[in-house]
Amino acid sequence: MFKKITLLIIICCFISHCGFTPLHSSKKNVNFSIKKITFEGDRTINSFLKSNLNQFQIKQGQKQYDIRSFTKYSKKILSKDKTAKITDYELSSNTVFQISLNDKFIKEIVLNEKKNMKNMSDKLEEQKYERVIKQNFASSISNKLILELSLINDN
Repeated sequence: MFKKITLLIIICCFISHCGFTPLHSSKKNVNFSIKKITFEGDRTINSFLKSNLNQFQIKQGQKQYDIRSFTKYSKKILSKDKTAKITDYELSSNTVFQISLNDKFIKEIVLNEKKNMKNMSDKLEEQKYERVIKQNFASSISNKLILELSLINDN
């Protein structure tokens, strides 16, 4: 029993002091900024994207990117029951970012998000849930964009 506890303590010490840090934890320590960003498409997702990317517009970095964003959101019917009532939806977002540096086109990034949603009897609750999903889409898309910009910046 004593050997097991000692071994457990030693393993915990090695794991906690090995210097491991998450790869994307230093998102705030980037060496770039977004000089100008324009949005087209779905207003709700774009407003969430704007609020998520706003922290990178204020910062002054070595490279200042201009970004154009085109967002398309769709809500498709996946299935219906025997009485032709909708039971499931597929929510999807497609966002295209065109990145420029010093008025020179660098890269186009296409990011997609999908989520299946059950139909709810309370339509207000369904709208609230759909809004939360759009917010999650925007958060995921902005994180992926910052990761891509970091990779471009490192090259």
